[in-house]
Amino acid sequence: MPNVRKRKTDRGEPLALLQRASNEVEKGKSFREVAKSLDICHVTLYRFHKKRLRFESQGSQTPPRVGYWKPKKVFSTEQEMLLRDYLMEAADLYYGLSSKEVRKFAYELAKNYECNFSQTWAEKEMAGADWLTTFLKRHPTLSIRRPQATSLSRATSFNRTNVNTFFDNLSAVLTKHGFVTQDIWNMDETGVTTVQNPGKIVARKGTKQVGSVTSAERGTLITLACAVNALGNSIPPMMIFPRKKFHPFFTSNGPPGCIGTANGSGWMQEEDFLVFLKHFQSPTKSSQESKVLLVLDNHSSHLSVEGIVTVEFLKKNTFSNLYLFHKNILNTLFQ
Repeated sequence: MPNVRKRKTDRGEPLALLQRASNEVEKGKSFREVAKSLDICHVTLYRFHKKRLRFESQGSQTPPRVGYWKPKKVFSTEQEMLLRDYLMEAADLYYGLSSKEVRKFAYELAKNYECNFSQTWAEKEMAGADWLTTFLKRHPTLSIRRPQATSLSRATSFNRTNVNTFFDNLSAVLTKHGFVTQDIWNMDETGVTTVQNPGKIVARKGTKQVGSVTSAERGTLITLACAVNALGNSIPPMMIFPRKKFHPFFTSNGPPGCIGTANGSGWMQEEDFLVFLKHFQSPTKSSQESKVLLVLDNHSSHLSVEGIVTVEFLKKNTFSNLYLFHKNILNTLFQ
């Protein structure tokens, strides 16, 4: 059964027209005669007239409702707006509710507001799935999203004070050394697998599984270190392989000018970062007379800094939300 019923007709007489027809009936004319002269249904006129007489006998000053009524909702518009704002605020604080939790919360809210809801809600102690679907349609600013795992330290470190501190430090360094766009570099690492992710293909409809040939079913994770400056230039990347010893053929047929290292984990470590700094200094021509700014996060592997002229370290877990290099540059590798 569809969640939203499609109206099969848009017929409906205006209230003023029905009141005018009802007044003509009170003057002694027949229902069919009045309905034919005003081009309305005589049954509709009969029902409206009887309802009007009943309302007047009860002393009601409100005219009868005509036309199509909206489906009855559990919550009022104001209550749904409060619920919507609460869900968005909870998600902004990294404590968003799942679909099942939203349905349970809606049931508790309906009991607190003393709303009229179906018996199924009371039996299951949660709102129905259809209610959640229509609620999301009424509020398009909400959607069901898969959240990214975020540590507590990262969630609490991204605040106005830390962000202002970062920009104050950045402004002070830029003013002190007079850096221009080609002197400001961003560096970050990302993990890539040795097995490519096959794209979508056209295949027979109805088959249970569709395969695509790759070099292997499971690949090895390799760390890729890249750097890009504010002008849009980049240096050849550095690859870190999960091996005890590095061999030159690891980077065969790789990007021109790329280098590689190896360690047991395949992640960036202090020794590997020093290798990257030497690799970084060659194309940038950085020296005591020609300084550059290399912006990093506060990872432990970045703390052994030797040979770099100017490095600005940030508060831990603060810069990741401002670090557009990973979002804008590295994400293109996976598209």
